[in-house]
Amino acid sequence: MDPECARLLPALCAVLADPRQPVADDTCLEKLLDWFKAVTEAGSSLLLLQENPCLVELLFHVLKPQDLSSRILSFALRLAGTFAAQENCFQYLQGDPSLFVASAAGQLLVHVLDLAMRGPAKGHGRLQAQDWPACAQRIVCHLEDCLCSEAAPRVTQALHVLTTAFGHCHGLWTQGLWVQLSPLVARLLEKDPMPAPHALVELLLSVARSSVPSSNPGLWETAAQTLSRLSPMQAGPLAAGILKLQDCPQALRTQAFGVLLRPLACVLEATAQAPGTPGLLEGAAGDPMAVDMLPPSKSACVGLLCSTLAHLELLQPLPQRPSPWPQAPLLAAAVTILRFCNGSAAPSSEVGGRLCAMLVGCVRVQRAALDFLGVLSQGLGPRELVTQVFAVLLEYLMSPDSSPTVLKKAFQATLRWLLSSAVPPGCCDLEPRAQLVLRELLAVLQKRLCSPCWEVRDSGLEFLTQMTRRWGGQAGFRQTLLASEVPKLASQLLQDPESYVRASAVAAAGQLSSQGLLAAPSSPEHPAGPQKTPLEELLLVLTTDSEGFPRRAAMRVFTEWLRDGHMAVAEDRERFMARVLQAASGDLDWEVRVQGLELALIFLQQLLGARSPGAAPPGALAQALRALCRVQLFEFAFRSLFDCDRPVAQKSCDLLLFLRAKAAPSSSPQEAGDSPDVAPVEAALQRWRAGEQGQPLGELAPEAVLAVLRSMDLEALRDTLAESSDHVERSPQSLLQDVLAAVGVLGDNEADCY
Repeated sequence: MDPECARLLPALCAVLADPRQPVADDTCLEKLLDWFKAVTEAGSSLLLLQENPCLVELLFHVLKPQDLSSRILSFALRLAGTFAAQENCFQYLQGDPSLFVASAAGQLLVHVLDLAMRGPAKGHGRLQAQDWPACAQRIVCHLEDCLCSEAAPRVTQALHVLTTAFGHCHGLWTQGLWVQLSPLVARLLEKDPMPAPHALVELLLSVARSSVPSSNPGLWETAAQTLSRLSPMQAGPLAAGILKLQDCPQALRTQAFGVLLRPLACVLEATAQAPGTPGLLEGAAGDPMAVDMLPPSKSACVGLLCSTLAHLELLQPLPQRPSPWPQAPLLAAAVTILRFCNGSAAPSSEVGGRLCAMLVGCVRVQRAALDFLGVLSQGLGPRELVTQVFAVLLEYLMSPDSSPTVLKKAFQATLRWLLSSAVPPGCCDLEPRAQLVLRELLAVLQKRLCSPCWEVRDSGLEFLTQMTRRWGGQAGFRQTLLASEVPKLASQLLQDPESYVRASAVAAAGQLSSQGLLAAPSSPEHPAGPQKTPLEELLLVLTTDSEGFPRRAAMRVFTEWLRDGHMAVAEDRERFMARVLQAASGDLDWEVRVQGLELALIFLQQLLGARSPGAAPPGALAQALRALCRVQLFEFAFRSLFDCDRPVAQKSCDLLLFLRAKAAPSSSPQEAGDSPDVAPVEAALQRWRAGEQGQPLGELAPEAVLAVLRSMDLEALRDTLAESSDHVERSPQSLLQDVLAAVGVLGDNEADCY
């Protein structure tokens, strides 16, 4: 421990233990308790107790007052756990209304139990429960009492404690713990209603991920019984968790997959499917009651469908997903749900009629189904079903009833299906069917870019950018795009009143320009006025837009253009760099300045050949330095070293360190008379360090730049910048001083008022 902290700690303990000394700053106490816990967990607990015996008394004192905030109490409970002090914890576990305190008490019990079992369990296998230390037996007895309680909150707390234990403790004693308590857990399934179903699911999955199943296969039987006892909504998380396990009995996996598929099987059964449409759950859904298992209320039905789709969406990309994966039935179910939501489904039963009434216009289900449909693009499907997929996506994109969020997800799902339709996969060419869809898409996009809703315009521009990046070089796409009004509309949206839309328009214009697809922009108010090049348009955004989002987007485009060798940059790279850096260096948005330094770094790497390790050849270095001086990069970089926004200073430091590494050290010291004049640069650095603006440096000599670079301790500056901005305020010494100063123990000059 720091000597100064050790000197202050006894006084602090006395202050906190004295009820006459109010300490109002809960935040300070939280941080101090957290620091105590970290110190003890680092192995210093014995030394800390020897030096400060009052600390333990303080901890027990902190556990008792009711006027402390629940967050302070939770920290004290965690800290007390490092001393195996479990007194007072049971009462907090049983009845405290604060989730902070209940959680902390549970963690403390697990911590104490783990500490108690580490010694006895070493070299003695699992040990019988009757051989456990008295402390551990007391905790287990308390958990048994809770599991047998008629009060649901007590059962819930016990299940949470056990979940934590099996999730964080890995000793063999956990197997004995499950043997002892699993009968009581299984008995919960017999109660009606079943108490704490969500907590029970979390416990079973925590045990399943531990070492217990290897020695106690009875867990799987309990899981199977739980699946059959829970409602479909409650069983979904357990079923999904089982299917994510690496090792699990096949029969249980089949049962769990059936639980997830059953709601979608009901959806398919409720509509008049075309002949030959593959069914879902022929075996698992054979129960005639399964067709009508969807909840009768709208909120419950919507919740079940959304959670089911979300679980299946997460399962689809996993290697341990069920095999065979019913791709075609799942596609049919997703399309059918979307048709129920837009009113175009053909119900074939009373259940279908109810679904129509409950789902039509339901944005929540639409979003979930579109997300799932997008994920299913990773698999194959029958041609007829894929045609239906594109048809329903176009319906949603064209419908005036589609909400902005639904439209965004429809655009995303459409892009994923277009990507999966490339021939061959990964190629830029689209198959004929997708080419037809593309023509309809551009017609829809043209309409959406004129929407009065800014979110819709924004989503349309994002979709255009992604399509252009992927298929901008494909002849069919280029021809269709140039025949539409889309490029012209995208250019006009650079003047959109909404900054988010302007930012997306900048990204779209940058991508269209890279592919040679950007229409010559013209102002709607002055169609005959002079036309600007794409570079001039985006420079105008960078220098005049009042919002940060469009300016950041412009810098990202310029960076991409420089990296990819865009024609507008290649014509006169130095002039491009000078204009962009001049604008970025004076921007008030720190992200723009950081992006400007990133642009400068790429320029430097291109000049020096970043792929070659070590120092650059002297001739190449001299040429690069002259070019960097001409575009005034060094003034921007040196000034940024002292920027009030730390990311800017860090980026500048990285840039200058890279340059210095590329510059070989001088082979011999220069004569005093030949030394470069570094006084103006050093004077400017002093002014910028002091926060003054000062005059521009003007034209610099490369030799002076190198001399200044070699004289600067950039490594020390980098280390300083890497420290958190509040490292002084958060230091233990500072916190001790603040608390003691608050109650007048320290003199006026001793408090840290950072």
